[in-house]
Amino acid sequence: MIAMRKPMLIQEQTQELSQEEHLPEFNYHMLRYALDVFKKNTAQLMPDEYDSVYYKAKKSFDLESLVIESPEAEGVIIPAQQIEESFSAVASRYESHADLIQDLKTNALDEVSLRQAIYRELLFDSIMQRVSANIKEVTEVDIQLFYEMHRERFDTPEMRLTRHILITINPEFDENTYQAALDKIIDIADKLNGRSNRFHAFAKRFSECPTAMEGGKLGNVVKGQLYPELDSELFNLEENEISQIVETEMGFHLLLCEKIRPEKKVQLSKVSERIRLILEQRNQRNYQKKWFSELKSQLD
Repeated sequence: MIAMRKPMLIQEQTQELSQEEHLPEFNYHMLRYALDVFKKNTAQLMPDEYDSVYYKAKKSFDLESLVIESPEAEGVIIPAQQIEESFSAVASRYESHADLIQDLKTNALDEVSLRQAIYRELLFDSIMQRVSANIKEVTEVDIQLFYEMHRERFDTPEMRLTRHILITINPEFDENTYQAALDKIIDIADKLNGRSNRFHAFAKRFSECPTAMEGGKLGNVVKGQLYPELDSELFNLEENEISQIVETEMGFHLLLCEKIRPEKKVQLSKVSERIRLILEQRNQRNYQKKWFSELKSQLD
């Protein structure tokens, strides 16, 4: 069972690589970033990958060490049961205990150092929770101001369920020269004759866009999503109306506006708790950033 004491920490953040590698808990940070970034064990990393992982691991390990040595860490206790639960969660990812031991060995770890690394991680989280308890409380005025300044984040813009038919222009092929493509789209438009219920079938048969397989379906489109020429035409159509022929750099298009979903204004009452969470997280980040800065300055 891991001893309930603070682990030995790096005293200088500029120590040499060989000194850090003597701390098995540092290897836990190496393994974590190797898996997160490259999906590899530390031993499998290529030299450039190792350098990248080492940089990230050193930064997080030094930060963890700095927090654990801070005055705010005084009196923080991590129950042995919590460590064992976290250890068991890691062990459960392996088919057998032998596989766990082998993987730890491959990454310069063992059960003792893994528990010690988990302890440091839990201690760090607990200290940060203690620090974050001092953040400024979010008020109703804060929520109202944020809502007024960021309404676009909560409103749902107008959307149009859209299909299209595309005939491409490609001078290298006789059937897709400018005039041939134009003649083809004119013929399609004439045959459609405004019958929106036939647009799906025509798109499947004639369109030269991959969406033809789905009857030309573009899905729900908001303003600014398509080429400007298409955007302008689409948002002037009525529901179930087919557009005039539209030319873009891709070729000639016909658009169908199948359904119009109007813009929705979301009331403050519907998003107040969401805004509260956003502001609490922002305040937490800002407070922690300031706390880290002050902590580092005291150690300089």
